[in-house]
Amino acid sequence: MNTGVLTYESIKEWKEKTIFQFKDDIKGLNLFHDQVMRKVFQVAIIKLNKGVPPCNFSWFVTGSGGRLEQGFISDQDHGLVYEKDNKECTVYFKALGEELSDGLAFVGYPYCKGNIMSSNPLWCKSIEGWKIQLLNWMESESWEAIRYLQIFYDARVVEGKVNYIRQLKTVIYDYQRINPNLLKRFQANIMHIKNVIGPLGQIIVERFGKYQGSVDLKYSAFVPYVNAIRLLSIKEGIYETSTLMRMHRLIQKDEYIDVLCNCQSNFDHLLKYRLSLYTVNSYTDTHFLSLKRLGKKEKSEIKQILKTGIRLHDDVIELIQKGC
Repeated sequence: MNTGVLTYESIKEWKEKTIFQFKDDIKGLNLFHDQVMRKVFQVAIIKLNKGVPPCNFSWFVTGSGGRLEQGFISDQDHGLVYEKDNKECTVYFKALGEELSDGLAFVGYPYCKGNIMSSNPLWCKSIEGWKIQLLNWMESESWEAIRYLQIFYDARVVEGKVNYIRQLKTVIYDYQRINPNLLKRFQANIMHIKNVIGPLGQIIVERFGKYQGSVDLKYSAFVPYVNAIRLLSIKEGIYETSTLMRMHRLIQKDEYIDVLCNCQSNFDHLLKYRLSLYTVNSYTDTHFLSLKRLGKKEKSEIKQILKTGIRLHDDVIELIQKGC
């Protein structure tokens, strides 16, 4: 990147020129996204004109960014944790969160429609404030609270203290060990998935509209794998965020060897298929794969990915229902 003055404009230009070098490299692409976000952070700190932050902090990403599973276009999912619970820090990090959200939007990461951003006070708190919020979410009966806990469990630090996020994930792990009903609430939240395999084993595609003849990779493929593996990771206290790394950790336990059979290779292939959509230019488009563009071998592979995801999802639901 140009070594001149760093601005949102220069970051955007560099990002647009560089990103498609990673069209065959999911790991490199996600490391590149991290680089872009760190540069946005550098500019945001400078634009606040307040010098060094008033206390230690963690800026984290979640969602596909937290799991190192972003495609070429990804919306924002991030939050802030800061050490000291006082007015000065609250005001500073609120302003920083707003600047980060605007800076990311400028360089090409759309605002999160669900408002999972550091600009939202719900996702920008002191570490003590976060502990209280996590406990409130775990004790709440609402669907939204469980959804927020799942989102938080995918948090990964981009800037700042790594140990704050680990401390907070431990709050969730310790709570569910004493209150196993929490796992069943997670399980109930992910119970329903999009049906994409017909009674004769055929792939069910979108029938109408812009994506006619395509399969929705996000809800029919990614969601079953990601949700099932996250649930097992919460149960086992696995703090890594990558779905593949979580699988690697889980498969070392005898009770999950059969459950995870063929899951790692299928999920790895799924990530590569998502990268094949790099020519599109909107966030929504990156989720739809047209079967017309696939050969017989690729269609068979996609079907196997979908069927394995459904089987994994159902097996994990059954495990949690049995209290295993």
